[in-house]
Amino acid sequence: MAVSIMHRVTGNGMATAGALGLVWWLMAAAMGPEAYAIFVACATSPIGYLVMAGLSWFFFQHLCSGLRHLVLDMGAGYELKSNKSWSLLTFALSTLLTIGFWAAICTGKF
Repeated sequence: MAVSIMHRVTGNGMATAGALGLVWWLMAAAMGPEAYAIFVACATSPIGYLVMAGLSWFFFQHLCSGLRHLVLDMGAGYELKSNKSWSLLTFALSTLLTIGFWAAICTGKF
């Protein structure tokens, strides 16, 4: 149940925060260099990086949960033990993918 609820939360969070970020970025780009510099300063601040890391975790959590739901829609994985294992794995895998993603960005390999 928690994975299903988190799937909805992450989808809505990405849609809301992603849309607001995209609109802010486009408006800053359209308004000129000063406005864009303010956007870049906010996006590269510690809070900006925290928001971006959170959004990337939301993305990977939503992706892993969506793949889990795809498997369930095919009729597999309904056994209690395997369902619980896959549920816990979505949280662990999304965290590992987020760490790997940001490690690649911070080391310049992305």
